[in-house]
Amino acid sequence: MNRYVLARLGQALLVLWAAYTVSFVVLYALPGDPVSLMFGSESSDVTPAQLAALRAQYGLDQSLPVQYATHLGAALRGDLGSSVVLHRPVAALIAEAIPPTAAIAAAAFVLALLVGGALAIVATLTRSRGLSNALLGVPPLGVAIPSFWFGLMLVQWFSFAHPIFPAVGNKGFSSIVLPAVTLAVPTAALIAQMLSRSLQHSLRQPYVDTARAKGVGPVRVHFRHALRNASLPALTVTGLVVGELLAGAVVTETVFSRPGIGRLTATSVTAQDIPVVQGIVLFAAAVFVLVNLAVDLLYPLLDPRIVRHSKAARSQPATAQAAPTLEPATAGV
Repeated sequence: MNRYVLARLGQALLVLWAAYTVSFVVLYALPGDPVSLMFGSESSDVTPAQLAALRAQYGLDQSLPVQYATHLGAALRGDLGSSVVLHRPVAALIAEAIPPTAAIAAAAFVLALLVGGALAIVATLTRSRGLSNALLGVPPLGVAIPSFWFGLMLVQWFSFAHPIFPAVGNKGFSSIVLPAVTLAVPTAALIAQMLSRSLQHSLRQPYVDTARAKGVGPVRVHFRHALRNASLPALTVTGLVVGELLAGAVVTETVFSRPGIGRLTATSVTAQDIPVVQGIVLFAAAVFVLVNLAVDLLYPLLDPRIVRHSKAARSQPATAQAAPTLEPATAGV
């Protein structure tokens, strides 16, 4: 188990380093001058000496390898630099943007889990083939709907036509409802697709046929046996769900004019504020890595055969290690 944990920690650190390196190369290869963008239309009134002094202040006058080594060393100490446009520490800007985004992301995750899980369970539990096919056709529709269009429709219906919820801003719980619903739709669709496929696979397993032969009812078969095993493969998409929430926050917070990580990302990209954009990329990568690391560490607790299989593989010859992996764990009848 210790070797398993150390391997996952090493992979997490490697992903963080790769995310930082790729974002640095991409961002610093973009055309344009962040220092000139600081002054906007007034950049023509600034002397070349002043521009050169500001480039030296932010380290933009150095070569890319030197800038990379300097910024990476500072990032390892927890210093993400300062915003070129806002003249504030990047870490402080991200810390201020986290709570509003976390509020709508948490609400959207709970809503998506309830709606997506219920949709998958009802679609695989019902005996009506027509109803099952209709319900299974809803998740692809949820993925295909553009988030910005759906958010604007919600504003039109529930803010203008029927003033129930505020259209913009961050003013209490009521201002979270529409952004959370907008963010939850594609996430619920992803959860419903994955869980329904896992349930359909589990319901075709021999242990389910044995349970039915013993007289176990369909509801108990679904919740006591099939859902228990189907949740294990569905757990692996948690990282994708978090990525969907972070990516959707950019559009959602822009549509509803909410402060947060998404709004900060949009404004920083527009202004080419490289330190802020790179800090957000590193933050998003850290969240993604931590969630996947938690899933990797939780998986052996849900299915202890993963660790036992790893031990057995290390004790066998190389030819034996190429054998197929274990099937998903089955619940006892």
